[in-house]
Amino acid sequence: MSVARIKKDDTVFVTTGVFAGQTGKVLRILPGRGKAVVEGINVAKKAVPKSQTAPQGGFVRREAPIDLSNLMPYDPDKKMGTRITRERQGGQLTRRSKRSGKLL
Repeated sequence: MSVARIKKDDTVFVTTGVFAGQTGKVLRILPGRGKAVVEGINVAKKAVPKSQTAPQGGFVRREAPIDLSNLMPYDPDKKMGTRITRERQGGQLTRRSKRSGKLL
């Protein structure tokens, strides 16, 4: 398993599929499955049975996981997805945008 280039709370750009061109914030990473849950992307309806937390039951809209291969880190300067490079600065590993050269 390789190191993921996307982390929680990153803003990402969707490269392919129905949601191509949209951006969103990463809510969760599922490393074992190679997927991420992104805010506002891949929203699906889920049936919820009656319970104490949901006394009416019914349908709930929630984000479904999307494959990491369909996501790129978002570069706000260029307003598009970017590849990243890793650099060691002061003993810490930092991520830098290949498009604009700025730290992410």
